[in-house]
Amino acid sequence: MTTNFATVLAGSRLLPVLTVPSVASAGHLADALAAGGARCAEVTFRTSDAERVVKAMAAHGALTVGAGTVLTAKQAEQAVAAGARFLVSPGFDDEVIGAARELGVPVVPGVATATELMRALKAGVDTVKLFPAEPLGGMAMLRALAAPFPRVRFVPTGGIGPGHLPAYLGHPSVLAVGGSWIATPGHLERGEYDEIRRLTAEAVGRTT
Repeated sequence: MTTNFATVLAGSRLLPVLTVPSVASAGHLADALAAGGARCAEVTFRTSDAERVVKAMAAHGALTVGAGTVLTAKQAEQAVAAGARFLVSPGFDDEVIGAARELGVPVVPGVATATELMRALKAGVDTVKLFPAEPLGGMAMLRALAAPFPRVRFVPTGGIGPGHLPAYLGHPSVLAVGGSWIATPGHLERGEYDEIRRLTAEAVGRTT
């Protein structure tokens, strides 16, 4: 039976979105995020090392780790085999939804329109990723989509910074907010784990 995404989040309202160039960063990154108070993280499948990063961070044990930018059923299978506890996709794809259901993990598909949102509901998905949230119109877009779909829960991601958190998290339809500013590839390349810890703690503080 597929676990509900809210259950996986376990009350966490911050979802760090991570693009990690090398698995060598995985342990230090998990340490920094956990020290800052994060309880979960999304590792995007945008790099050649993504599968190994998911495996290393999941084995670390400090965080509930999921996979993002999942575009195909094969990627879904690889991510879950590596230890991903949830899947996130930038758009809506029936095969990814079906694979997640077969694998028994929650999936959060991306939506940008009411039509996509209706497709998600028809597929039995009621938690979606509003993406890219800020370029789409930010809070104005979220309020417009939430009004006719009151039972949907949103995880807005894309162009969001720490200053946006209070407004998004103040909306009753928002389950959590995804953010990539917390740990960028630049932070990782420069080994700025103290800065990642600081940014994580700052963001977690804004979610409580």
